[in-house]
Amino acid sequence: KLRSTLDAAQYKHAVLGLLFVKYVSDAFEIRRKELIEQFQNPDHEYFLDPEDFGTDEEYREEIAAELEIRDYYTEKNVFWVPALARWNTLQNNAKLPPGTEIEIKNGQTNTYTMRSVGRLIDDALEAIEKDNPKLKGILNKQYGRLQIDQAKLGELIDLIATIPFCHKTMQAKDILGHVYEYFLGQFALAEGKKGGQFYTPKSIVTLIVEMLQPFQGRVYDPCMGSGGFFVQSERFIKERGYKLGDVSIYGQEYNHTTWQLAAMNMVIRGLDFNFGKEPANTFTNDQHPDLRADFIMANPPFNMKEWDTGVGDDDPRWQYGRPPSGNANFAWMQHMIYHLAPTGSMGLLLANGAMSSNSGGEGEIRRRLIENDLVECMVALPGQLFTNTQIPACIWFLCRDKSGSKTKPSPPAPLPRGEGGNATDQKWGEETEDAKKDHYRGGFEFSGLLEEARRLRERQTPAEAMMWELLRNQKFMGLKFRRQHQIGDYIVDFFCHSERLAVELDGGVHTTEDRRKKDQKRVKYLTSMGLQVLRFANDEFLHAPQQVLKSIADSISSPSGRGRERVNGLRDRRGEVLFLDARNLGYMKDRVLRDFKREDIDKIAGTFHAWQTQQELPPSPFGRGDGGEGTKYEDVAGFCHSATLDEIAKHDYVLTPGRYVGAPEEEDDGEPFAEKMARLTAQLWEQFEQSAELEDQIKRNLAGLGYEC
Repeated sequence: KLRSTLDAAQYKHAVLGLLFVKYVSDAFEIRRKELIEQFQNPDHEYFLDPEDFGTDEEYREEIAAELEIRDYYTEKNVFWVPALARWNTLQNNAKLPPGTEIEIKNGQTNTYTMRSVGRLIDDALEAIEKDNPKLKGILNKQYGRLQIDQAKLGELIDLIATIPFCHKTMQAKDILGHVYEYFLGQFALAEGKKGGQFYTPKSIVTLIVEMLQPFQGRVYDPCMGSGGFFVQSERFIKERGYKLGDVSIYGQEYNHTTWQLAAMNMVIRGLDFNFGKEPANTFTNDQHPDLRADFIMANPPFNMKEWDTGVGDDDPRWQYGRPPSGNANFAWMQHMIYHLAPTGSMGLLLANGAMSSNSGGEGEIRRRLIENDLVECMVALPGQLFTNTQIPACIWFLCRDKSGSKTKPSPPAPLPRGEGGNATDQKWGEETEDAKKDHYRGGFEFSGLLEEARRLRERQTPAEAMMWELLRNQKFMGLKFRRQHQIGDYIVDFFCHSERLAVELDGGVHTTEDRRKKDQKRVKYLTSMGLQVLRFANDEFLHAPQQVLKSIADSISSPSGRGRERVNGLRDRRGEVLFLDARNLGYMKDRVLRDFKREDIDKIAGTFHAWQTQQELPPSPFGRGDGGEGTKYEDVAGFCHSATLDEIAKHDYVLTPGRYVGAPEEEDDGEPFAEKMARLTAQLWEQFEQSAELEDQIKRNLAGLGYEC
């Protein structure tokens, strides 16, 4: 509806802004309905007794007045949406003619004069910002200035009204997050080259996040675009069962509208963030001058020119050499190194030229980075991954401390979608009695399982209810357990975060062969994430609860339990660099763009983590066996090679992976060379003869049409 009059850069903000209003309005309405039920429920603390009011009308008026009290919403972390900004207000009044008086609470007045649909939306966004300081300056209030038929804005409102940001099991913010991610990707395609200013392909973001594993600490992106690295980090943390509160998000962005997009992207996910006081140039107006981040991820503009206006030659960030004015690649890299904590790690995308260029002193900077042992891994990427450029790209992974003194979380082993766990595709009333006792855990096609976990807590089996009474409030060994806790795409019965322990109580449905296979797969994945999994039958626990508790206690106090190291230690990698050549991985998703498959990401990240730890590669979550699981790291010709600094020096400090990994070994087909040459030569002569016959036939056909050759 907007494409005919606006370009993608403009209608992007028109669509995303309205999506945000629809989301906060739906969340507000859900809370509003909850409050109405609570006001009428005699057992609830918010109950309003009709007996206390003279008439039904007075009672209804009191409920209506209570529903407009802001604290009822903010106590549940729901945005307060003023009457003017509620979705039904926009939809019901968008088609009114200019000059119409609307009776509605509007700040200090009770009326609003309709001027245009665009102005109504702008005023609604202004009202939301005014009542929610966290959103100040984030919402893009430009609808009234759009050069567009206002009737089309009204049609857009009706279209977005069909999107339901509520689901009995999936959280609204998860739905909005998926919608936002989809639209950002589509807008990047529509904008072409400029789309890369705010969007990095999801598979590239996923790869960098899975290699760095930013579970805890300060995460920073100095050129964050729309915040894709932060979004993927959030998803990764939730899937691994870690706490979002353990990560602090810092970012910076120069473009004002992109800065707004990033902030809105965080707000809709409920993430706390610090994007500085304002949009600003990273090189001349660093918004986080004192930050020392544990993880830094970035996709800076490739080969940016004239970046250094106002930047001094003696800037403390240029520890390894002053970057050339004509290319900002090593300026971005050194800015990130400057902000890296003593044990921090970073990953950034750069054009391939940065691996080998010697112009403007870049070769000298690269040499110093290598000699100071900062480079940990180089990944060569396939072409056509980006919407905004065809320049070949690579990923640099740098690390302050490669000594192995730092520990890391378990290697990534993403949980499978739709497998393992107990299928939830039946309705509760349709399940067998055994299934009802067992609850059916896991296997969802979405990440928002909190509502499902709440439902399961309300319908505990007798065994689970008894176990919870023994575990709750730190009664058992002083440990804090959670019940029906989400771990990735699964819900485990009981989970102790400090011990990385999952306790499962199984009903009769688990006695079938099919269920046992799925349970084995489920345990394998949870174990690969660093969790210890204990399983007990419901009947076993009900008949001998103290024996089950003793088994749990023994597992915690044994060498494999409380006393064990629950993170995989990093080995000493000093003096080594891993080279990965991923140019032949991926698939063509359409005629223009290439993308990574899930197994491609697993292969690259799994190889990196195996090299870091010298442990076995994690199992493929897809069971394909193509990632080399079960074996320790080894060089693979054509794909990976671990090089020493001396070896790199012999290559003049060039970091192109192809120089080190070599060519893949070709399998011997068993046919003797002489026989093969004879066969191929005969085939070639046969094709020559066929070609001559075709040429004669074409000449005869042309002659028949009167065209002699």
